[in-house]
Amino acid sequence: MTTERFVRLFAGFLVLLSVGLSVPACPLFVSQKFLWLTAFVGFMLFQASLTGFCPMEIVFKAMGVKPSAELAD
Repeated sequence: MTTERFVRLFAGFLVLLSVGLSVPACPLFVSQKFLWLTAFVGFMLFQASLTGFCPMEIVFKAMGVKPSAELAD
């Protein structure tokens, strides 16, 4: 998998987890303040789409995950 796919996978996981932790009907409920994590992930995805800068992609590259441009070669 590429860094782009890992970023989408990780963002989706964080959104689902934070919603589960913030909805009182969910058995995982902790606090509604976890919705701030959902908002943060959404904001970072938004700014990454505009600027091309994604801190999580940098972390995945440091972990050795190949970007899609390297796999095309």
